[in-house]
Amino acid sequence: MAEARKDVTAKVADLLSSPLLNGVIGVVGVATPLVGWLSDSVSLHVVLAVETALLLFLVANHLWMRRVYITLRRANNKDMSDARYFDLVRGQLEQELITDFGEIADGHLQVYAGEVPRLSVLLFQALIDSGSEPKRVLAADLTTNPSLLKQRREYLAVNRRLVEAGGTIQRLFIAFAADLAREDYARSLLQLVDHHRSLGVTCGIAVRDRLRADQAIDFVVVARAAVLVEEDQGDAEYTRGRSSVYFKQIDRWTGRFESIWGHGTDAAPFVLQTYEAVARPMLNAAEWDERRVAEAVDKL
Repeated sequence: MAEARKDVTAKVADLLSSPLLNGVIGVVGVATPLVGWLSDSVSLHVVLAVETALLLFLVANHLWMRRVYITLRRANNKDMSDARYFDLVRGQLEQELITDFGEIADGHLQVYAGEVPRLSVLLFQALIDSGSEPKRVLAADLTTNPSLLKQRREYLAVNRRLVEAGGTIQRLFIAFAADLAREDYARSLLQLVDHHRSLGVTCGIAVRDRLRADQAIDFVVVARAAVLVEEDQGDAEYTRGRSSVYFKQIDRWTGRFESIWGHGTDAAPFVLQTYEAVARPMLNAAEWDERRVAEAVDKL
């Protein structure tokens, strides 16, 4: 009996929200005064009564629809750097109804804690699915704990999928000079580099001590479509952390990355190779000389 009542209620709700019903009411609302004007036999009071009833129904139906359905602000994709990519991400976020989904209409989204790695994966997957060009990711990582980055399994998996789909990834590990001179840090960092290279990622390093404040930022540029900026780095389980995603003015972030990455023999991959040439033989021979490594880092 209860199920029957639920079925009836659902049918009534579907009927009230039907575009066809609302269209018919609109036509009747327009036709009623027209019929009254053309026909002398129709009373003005009847016309007013019908119009009033239709108006009250429309107001009540509108209020009911607002209570039952979530209304999302319509976004103007023409303002975004890559309209098709933005539409794909926006549609996915609205479907999942993640925190602060309404902000995306302005081309900006802020996410917290466990949402951060999930959104990172979504941005990469959207690049694979959208066909946006260039199919390229530029990632700058403030690498204070290399072991932490190795635990992002879903993120690493989508990196591999992007490369297999014909995309390219440049990843810049930004490290303090003092950390680069430490044996435990060097071992963990180079293991991380090896893993990323196995995925097809081009790796480089930059010494954080020599960067300006506006360069020492954790961010990922996805094509010319979006940039994910990590404002508060997460811990191992991502119980904390805060990031923002921007879909406008992506070129300035691309320029920022390229200014750190460098060109020619001063480019970040060559800096990494110079560091490896000193660090790897010592690690392999278990003969770490921190002073010598520090001197090599000073010359990077």
